[in-house]
Amino acid sequence: MRRNALLVLVAVATTLFGQMAPPVEPGPFRETELVELTVLDPTIRLDVKYATNDNFVGRPVYREARAFLQRPAAEALVRAHRKLAEKGFGLVIFDGYRPWAVTKAFWDATPDEKKVFVADPRRGSRHNRGCSVDVTLYDRATGKTADLGGAYDEFGPRSYVTWEGGTKEQLERRETLRGALEREGFFVYPWEWWHFDFKDWRDYPLLDVPFEKLGKPAAGAAPKAGPAAVPGAVSPAPQAP
Repeated sequence: MRRNALLVLVAVATTLFGQMAPPVEPGPFRETELVELTVLDPTIRLDVKYATNDNFVGRPVYREARAFLQRPAAEALVRAHRKLAEKGFGLVIFDGYRPWAVTKAFWDATPDEKKVFVADPRRGSRHNRGCSVDVTLYDRATGKTADLGGAYDEFGPRSYVTWEGGTKEQLERRETLRGALEREGFFVYPWEWWHFDFKDWRDYPLLDVPFEKLGKPAAGAAPKAGPAAVPGAVSPAPQAP
């Protein structure tokens, strides 16, 4: 009864004053353990646009360029990254765990007709749970980011999984990326070829912890705006064998 009354009060306050915190959820949830991806495998590359001006809001929204996921999702991503080496590719991470406050800022900054590309803060994002990753491929031979047709956060038809207007090579690379991640328990978001959700995302709570409260950056990671950042309650990850 008290829980129901609290939920009603939260709903009323949100309506009157605007939402200022993640929605209240009943749970139960698994214990949060956000792991820094480049600690698990330093050959994973980072290009966190949201720690730079090169993003759809035109300013940094992260103070640090880092990327985290919940441990099971992080370990699954590492397995996909290592399997891709057989085809000459590796993973480049645009974004992982995202604080809820950033999701709200994105929603507020996005026109109504483009809101299919951003999460509604009233429900929260799977990024807020540490179970979504925005990712592309890089060529291990050249070190260059692979061309998959369409840019990250390009709010248009080329972002759709069903888009068929690219070259044969671009579409094959999309399938390579998708196949590698799906085999490890991720599934693609239909409107964004780069966005993948981990199968157990419902098991984790919405988080709103800024990156700088997740511990010191991994050795070699850029501490300021550059290529990668994320928030949550993190525990240090040991070097993977």
